[in-house]
Amino acid sequence: MAEAHSAVAFSFQVTHEGMSSTAVWLSGLRSWRNRFSRFGNNFASGIYPSSVEFLITIVAVVLSAHLLLHRDLSCGLVSLVDAALQSWLSSEVSSVVSCVAFAVVLWLFKMLFMRYSLKLLLMYKQWMYESRANNKPSTTTKLWLLLIRALTLTKSPQLYSYQASLPRLPLPPLHTTIDRYLLSVRALLDDREFERTRRLAEEFRDGVGRKFQRYLWLKSWWSSNYVSDWWEEFVYLRGRQPLMVNSNFYGIDALMDGPTNSQTARAANLVYAALLFRKQIARQELKPILVQNLVPLCSAQYERMFNTTRVPGRDADRIQHLDDSPHIVVLHAGKFYKLTIHHRGRLLLPKQLQQLLRQIVADQSPAAAGESKLASLTAAERGVWAETRAQFFAKGINRVSLAAVEKAAFVLVLDSEDFEFATADQLDTYGQLLLHGKGNDRWFDKSFNLIVARNARVGFNGEHSWADAPVMAHLWEFVLHYDFHVLQYDADGDCRLGNGFDASPPIRLQWEFPDALCHVIDQSYENAQCVLKDVDLRLFRHDAYGKGFIKTCRVSPDAYIQMALQLAYLRDVGHLSLTYEASMTRLFREGRTETVRPVTVQSAAFVRAVAAGQPPDTCRELLRVACARHQRAYQEAMCGKGVDRHLFCLYVISQYLEVDSPFLKQVLSEPWKLSTSQTPHGQVGLLSKCISAGGGFGPVADDGYGVSYIVAGEETIFFHISSKSSSRTTDSRRFADNVDRALRDLRALFL
Repeated sequence: MAEAHSAVAFSFQVTHEGMSSTAVWLSGLRSWRNRFSRFGNNFASGIYPSSVEFLITIVAVVLSAHLLLHRDLSCGLVSLVDAALQSWLSSEVSSVVSCVAFAVVLWLFKMLFMRYSLKLLLMYKQWMYESRANNKPSTTTKLWLLLIRALTLTKSPQLYSYQASLPRLPLPPLHTTIDRYLLSVRALLDDREFERTRRLAEEFRDGVGRKFQRYLWLKSWWSSNYVSDWWEEFVYLRGRQPLMVNSNFYGIDALMDGPTNSQTARAANLVYAALLFRKQIARQELKPILVQNLVPLCSAQYERMFNTTRVPGRDADRIQHLDDSPHIVVLHAGKFYKLTIHHRGRLLLPKQLQQLLRQIVADQSPAAAGESKLASLTAAERGVWAETRAQFFAKGINRVSLAAVEKAAFVLVLDSEDFEFATADQLDTYGQLLLHGKGNDRWFDKSFNLIVARNARVGFNGEHSWADAPVMAHLWEFVLHYDFHVLQYDADGDCRLGNGFDASPPIRLQWEFPDALCHVIDQSYENAQCVLKDVDLRLFRHDAYGKGFIKTCRVSPDAYIQMALQLAYLRDVGHLSLTYEASMTRLFREGRTETVRPVTVQSAAFVRAVAAGQPPDTCRELLRVACARHQRAYQEAMCGKGVDRHLFCLYVISQYLEVDSPFLKQVLSEPWKLSTSQTPHGQVGLLSKCISAGGGFGPVADDGYGVSYIVAGEETIFFHISSKSSSRTTDSRRFADNVDRALRDLRALFL
């Protein structure tokens, strides 16, 4: 249609960029430079905790001893190799080659010994269970600490240095998982229901479960992680629901005075900081996160943070990841722009980025018919988007423009709304705009959208299949730190770093919108409106107390908050329900998450005692017992001893083998009425002086709550509570009030 060719000023740049041999040359040169750097970094990571420097040292020692001191350190091996080589080489050359060969072999043995020693040490998990309160680790743990430090002291690790040394996720014994499952549902079932569930579980354990377990045991040996690939495929990529609200999550700006009121300046600084983070990932300069500065977490998820898109498919989506991308895509006023982020082989600085973003904001040309709502296709059901993509975006200008979006490093959204948080209602709206926007102004398929409001408040919307929230939280912490403390702004609120030279102007992406495509877009937009209008989101800031007081109670802050959520839920709906809490398994290679089941016999006893008005001494003791049980369950989940991922994989095998299991069907069909997750605060200590509000996600069950919380400081806890407006049993504001009341009641037990 004619409207697709508007904004003539931008259309000429497409031809110019395509004909520039200099741009092609510099792009290729940068690509080869990145490949060479990536190869060197991968080699250095692959030999960790050994090093190239140690290889050079061994070669020098062996050569010096053999050639200068005439001493054979190899116990005759060098002489044997030397004698064999002298028929092809001169005596001097053969001596050098023999010494170098021996040194390399010796170094390889040393490298493998160090790697597998480190891997064996990282299998030890008892340190996690030992109480931190008395600060008296066992003798075994003390020895383990010394050995870990001795192996990793001589070489500073890169991002992926520990990957080869991380242990595999252990496969629990079947009977252990069954026992843990029965224990986790005991508080939720009456005697009759529990007896029925117990019989089903025992029949499965003694019957087809053994066969399924054998198949899973084989998979656990030939795969890096027996859960993660199936979890990604069946939980995420095979899901056919819209990504908006149902899968994607969001993160919010630090709640402090804004560093600037300029939308383009804030966007430029954040884009530049994000690209620096990408460079650190590519060069492996980013330090891996270490628990207690000692035990590494798996870094595999960082690889797909940038240049990644979830591509829709009819039956299953796929994740498309590129090693590099020379541009980002900017979405503003319903129009898409391709913004090249390099000039003459160097990354654009914030001032140059701000100039280019100002050009985009100044573009007054109208969006084409269908263009302003185009992004609502990514908010449609995945099958609908896949068919539309195949029909209308497989060739021509639409294919070129869609490829530019999907191959971008990420999407920058210059929003037309103001984000405010002065009042509770404004904070709720802030969260809703980040979670779903207007249904047509976020490209939900991208790994993440960086969103900058008109008043320079910011946030992000992240796609969930490629990684979990803590990985995005690391990027977000880095970006905000650079924005606040490193890059900063001048007196006019503009970017400080950079100069005024002109870079390649942004390119307005062109589209063609036949009537049939416009109809699908309009329908997708209407459906997106139905989904987002059903979201009841409440952002609640509890500032009566925070981590500081909870620590004085001698319980885990996470367990304490979980008990408050259980008490709030009991008061909200009148009964306890199956509750989900996410725990990470990144202590293992390619680990993602495991489920902690917060409802236990101990937690049920506590919340019912408080609800019944029992004496504070009794409730306080029950709280400590329940928190200790919860903390133990959380630790077991982190150590690969959870219930749900094991049962999930057994269910996948049952489907492959086409063998029905009533027990597994029951387990996998149980609804999570309360889904909770804690957002990590200050994983790497960059935002210690800022109050982060964390982020949230949409409701999981039609009649349930989704709760994300972050312990933002000694006196502050943020909750992001979501539910569906169409549900008659839930109300996010009511639940927030119940959470506030529960937290105050728990504090009263200790006063």
